[in-house]
Amino acid sequence: MGGMRENAVLEKSFDFAVRIVNLNKHLVSRKKEFVLSKQVLRSGTAIGAMVREAQHAESNADFIHKLSIALKEANETDYWLLLLNRTQYIQADQFISLKNDMEELLKLLISIIKSAKKRGNG
Repeated sequence: MGGMRENAVLEKSFDFAVRIVNLNKHLVSRKKEFVLSKQVLRSGTAIGAMVREAQHAESNADFIHKLSIALKEANETDYWLLLLNRTQYIQADQFISLKNDMEELLKLLISIIKSAKKRGNG
């Protein structure tokens, strides 16, 4: 690893995790919402954690596996954000901003996984 996309996904997934932690604080303190906020906190911070783990993958296959888990967590986060928006826990503008970041992360992850798969199982 170590290309520009890889650095971008590391940075963006960490920044996204910070946004998710702040969202969780807001949902718990202001909205008194404890269930969905815990789900989105778990999946939204797991993306960056798996991307970080992938940095130290033991093989290309392990790298792909870890990024695939990050992708799964990203898709799950997308679901919780949609649910939080539809149930009026987060406003449309906040939702759109988070969703844009989420989609950027998804595109990066998919692109990096595709490139790694082309490299084969080294």
